[in-house]
Amino acid sequence: MADLSIKVHNLELKNPVMTASGTFGYGLEFDDFMDVNLLGGIVVKGTTIHPRQGNAYPRMAETALGMLNSVGLQNKGAHYFATDIYPKLTKYKTNILVNVSGSTIEEYIACAEIINELDLITGIELNISCPNVKEGGMAFGTSCPSIEAVVSAVRKVYHKTMMVKLSPNVTNIGELAKSAEFSGADSLSLINTLLGMAIDAETRKPILSTITGGLSGPAIKPIALRMVWEVSKAVSIPLVGIGGIMNATDAIEFFLAGASAIQVGTANYLDPSVTIKIIDGIDSYLNRHKFNSITDIIGGLHM
Repeated sequence: MADLSIKVHNLELKNPVMTASGTFGYGLEFDDFMDVNLLGGIVVKGTTIHPRQGNAYPRMAETALGMLNSVGLQNKGAHYFATDIYPKLTKYKTNILVNVSGSTIEEYIACAEIINELDLITGIELNISCPNVKEGGMAFGTSCPSIEAVVSAVRKVYHKTMMVKLSPNVTNIGELAKSAEFSGADSLSLINTLLGMAIDAETRKPILSTITGGLSGPAIKPIALRMVWEVSKAVSIPLVGIGGIMNATDAIEFFLAGASAIQVGTANYLDPSVTIKIIDGIDSYLNRHKFNSITDIIGGLHM
């Protein structure tokens, strides 16, 4: 077998396959389908300092090449995670990251402080696609000043690996990536979902209660690949690719574009054990092409 281990900042991954926040629950939900310990890591669902009920139903819609969701970060809050969920996750022998979200910088800080005290959580994924309520609802991740403000604030209170998840709903993702790196990000994950909508032609009404939602799945892969490639040329910190990864070939494309690891999201809904198949497929690819290590192909796109 080829060496699939990879280091993403201080995260020692046994292989470069992780799961994307919001698509894998807390990992516990998948125990009946696969051995979670075989993964390089999991990113648990979005966690906020206060409990959130999420958006009204319907909040998911199938599309031709993916899905729309507007779940709205439904969770029971960081304190509940620390006392009720975290003890159940300590059985896992893989990297566990918590996706941290908030509507104000103060909320991000408070949530990160709680997660920082959990010894077996190896990092956080800072979700900067959330609306900044103090700035009229514009997402933190859509301007350099707001990225620098939230990332630097969380950096002061969180002392382990901080991965920052970038929004694709911007015009120049390279500049925003530089702002995240400058402000203290140890690595970047990209991309988050693209803003989209669906309409019921018979009722002439939006399908989602929120009208718009986040598009994920195979439809966004070409955009995600392009953005990973662009960002890889703009920053020096490791990248984790996300967006429409359904099989090992998709994953390989992200590595060639410059990603050190990948996250699998929507595909988990179609096949709960797809991540294991992707790991096996990556190993098969490396052996077939006579590469000794996953590191041999990262950024290996021939121009």
